[in-house]
Amino acid sequence: MSPKEYAYSEIFYSMQGEGKYTGEPTAWLRFFLCNLQCDGFGQKDPTDPSTYKLPYQDVNVEDYDKIEKLPVFAYGCDSSYSWSKKFKHLQHKATPEVIAERILDSIPNRSFDNNIHMCFTGGEPLMRHAQLATVEIMDYYQKTGQNIPSVTFETNGTQKLTDEFFDYWNWKQIETKQELFFSVSPKLWTVAGEKRAKAIKPEIIKQYQDLSPNGQIKFVCNGTQQAWDEIDEIIEMFRNHSITYPIWIMPLGGTVEGQKGEIDGHIPAHVIADETLQRGYRVAARVHAYLWENIIGK
Repeated sequence: MSPKEYAYSEIFYSMQGEGKYTGEPTAWLRFFLCNLQCDGFGQKDPTDPSTYKLPYQDVNVEDYDKIEKLPVFAYGCDSSYSWSKKFKHLQHKATPEVIAERILDSIPNRSFDNNIHMCFTGGEPLMRHAQLATVEIMDYYQKTGQNIPSVTFETNGTQKLTDEFFDYWNWKQIETKQELFFSVSPKLWTVAGEKRAKAIKPEIIKQYQDLSPNGQIKFVCNGTQQAWDEIDEIIEMFRNHSITYPIWIMPLGGTVEGQKGEIDGHIPAHVIADETLQRGYRVAARVHAYLWENIIGK
């Protein structure tokens, strides 16, 4: 195993709250660093940065000694603590072997037992350093006899796969039949404030699909007509690139109040869900938010 240490924000055991595997018991590793910021989430006008409210920038970090004590931010990225350098001092660092053992410490009986799923999230879990770390973590589990039914990467869909990552997972799917699942959440200009040239990479997502046919496209939608129009455009772009992953729509809102539409700039989740069903897409509710409300680590 590599002696190199990797930065991560948190390890926790919960359930998957979004998309295909909703409700499944899941071990989580949240990597530190991301190539996008998504400051437009929840803003009245995501396309105008001059109007943004960004509570994560106003937090006095000296008041916190653990990530879990931070609030869930109503505006901007709800996991900004996993990429903003402001929170760097709260991150953990460890070798892949130690990280793998800490993940085991978080789950019942220290065993995946062919029942508990593994999810790598972020930040962005497909940045080059994170790809290297995940290969070593999964190789450690392979050598120590951990039976993991499937592994999910929650990604923004902009990061090219390394040769090492591609070769490892291509071999692993053939030899062990373990499912590799890509949960791709492209970030929209009209919702996240990320420009299309930087955030929408169909050729990259096609690379994921070439490696594994198991995946989903999950758009966070604020319910505006501009957002629906942009989603239609991007879906057409993806289909033209032969990307066939099913489409899920997740109503905007990192907090329960946001989901209910009680915060300025948010449309109630049920309104967005109704429109999603009319368009024939799948609804990705943030079930964990409703169960445990506004806390980190669930």
